[in-house]
Amino acid sequence: MTVRVAIVAEYYPRTNDPVLGVWAHRQALAVRDAGADVRVLVLHRPLPPLAAVRRGDVGALRTALRQPRRASLDGIEVTYVPYLSPPRPWSYGAWGAWAAPALRRALRDLRTRFPFELVHAHYAVPAGDAVRRALPATPLVVSVHGGDVLATVERSPYARRVVERTFGHARLVLANSAGTEARCRPLGTRATAVVHLGTDLPPAPRTPPASAAPPDRPPTLVTVGHLVARKRHADVLHALARLAPEHPRLRYEIVGDGPEREPLRALAQQLGIAERVTFTGQLAPAQARAHAWSADLFVLPSVDEAFGVAYVEAMAGGVAAIGCEGEDGPEEIAAAGEGIVRVPPRDPGALARTLDGLLRDRAARERLGASARATVERAFTWERCGAATLAAYERVLA
Repeated sequence: MTVRVAIVAEYYPRTNDPVLGVWAHRQALAVRDAGADVRVLVLHRPLPPLAAVRRGDVGALRTALRQPRRASLDGIEVTYVPYLSPPRPWSYGAWGAWAAPALRRALRDLRTRFPFELVHAHYAVPAGDAVRRALPATPLVVSVHGGDVLATVERSPYARRVVERTFGHARLVLANSAGTEARCRPLGTRATAVVHLGTDLPPAPRTPPASAAPPDRPPTLVTVGHLVARKRHADVLHALARLAPEHPRLRYEIVGDGPEREPLRALAQQLGIAERVTFTGQLAPAQARAHAWSADLFVLPSVDEAFGVAYVEAMAGGVAAIGCEGEDGPEEIAAAGEGIVRVPPRDPGALARTLDGLLRDRAARERLGASARATVERAFTWERCGAATLAAYERVLA
């Protein structure tokens, strides 16, 4: 019998931002392909960020208001549920309470034409909390991608209580890594499981391999990720400056956008490496993967990394990845197989030494790249994610 599921998420692709929360959409597609019937409700706050308000960005308000109420994304019906709440910095833990009345109406309307059996919320706050308040009798599964246990619980005692209440209410909490699962357990979970997100695999290992790259192609490092401080793009810039004398043709592509873009651009200028660094801005997922797959090395020395889909996306294309020691995501990926190299966090010198060794040894890079693809093929595909998610639903309903 087909499981009918309503998915509720805050982060989900929108008309003005098709990349936002694309992993949640891909998981919805994966579990649909595994055999579930799904509909999606997106908590949509039609207000621009406080920073945009302060600088009088009228365009940001217009963009937020233009989001259609309904859409079909890859054959999945998606309904955007608008709600209002105070600005994020001091009220995020309460956003579920603000969203609950609108979500209650949307869920009841959905149930009249799609009698769902459970709700799958992405993050305890605000989605899980809003579901808990809106339909308390409906079985709830909550996915945790890191933010709940790494940031939200630290915002305030109130925010921590909301996360604990939501975890305690949920029939099952799905963590994106074993490290995330361990962080969830002291917060009142009834039951937990690990479900890794996945990635697309190119039809064949990339051709030509790194060792056969055209001689006129400069060696290139690539990072894909939101430009925020914890991603530690600055560490790569400092490492690049150290490597410049011995690797005069080395280039660095930064794929993504965010508040750190201009500070990073200024740092590259200050370090004298601005001509080596390319900021592509935010790209569509397929384009971002193509950039990662074209790299000699994928480098993302981020901290507070609960999983890191970007690593496995690059590895799927036969590119070795570099992450940080002690971080939940890189450690878990490394436990699944070879293809990711770990360096000490916040240590540009150690990063530079690791990059130097790999850039000098094409054969080692090629071996690591082949192992990286094999690791992803074995452990981190969307097919595996969809099957594991469906098994979690069936466990709850059983």
